[in-house]
Amino acid sequence: MSNDLVALIANLALTLSFIVALVFGVAQVNAAARDRRERLTLETLRNFQTHEFSELMYYIMSHKMPVTQTEMRALPADDQVNFIQYAQEMESLGILVAEKLINIDLVDKTLGSFVVTSWEKYKPVFQDIREKAPDPFLGEYFQWLAENIDERMKKNPRKPFYQMGNK
Repeated sequence: MSNDLVALIANLALTLSFIVALVFGVAQVNAAARDRRERLTLETLRNFQTHEFSELMYYIMSHKMPVTQTEMRALPADDQVNFIQYAQEMESLGILVAEKLINIDLVDKTLGSFVVTSWEKYKPVFQDIREKAPDPFLGEYFQWLAENIDERMKKNPRKPFYQMGNK
């Protein structure tokens, strides 16, 4: 065998090894991203099922919300904490969706219009704080999430799963 043939075979083997390693690497990265998304999805679902989150939802549904920062600060301490905690939960959820770490379908299927209605309750006080603080970024991902879910529900209302005939 000539040196040229040996060099050609060696170069082909190296090229083939590189291609196999590249394909394997891409597959590993995709699998890791899918695993991360699945873990975040399961963690998010678990967070929606806590007693604390249920209390926050109940608080939002049953209380008259403040419309100014002054009114918010006049609330009892526990009410202020609930108000802030729920806003932080929705802000975090909005970030996870915006960064595509969880799918907006998950939020639509679990909380759906509650995100939209709760944003509507928060909107006046957040706008007041955004102007007076000034803090133009307050609740930006909460707002974005609510507006996107609202738009999705209007443009493509989904049929309830139990009506879809899936067995």
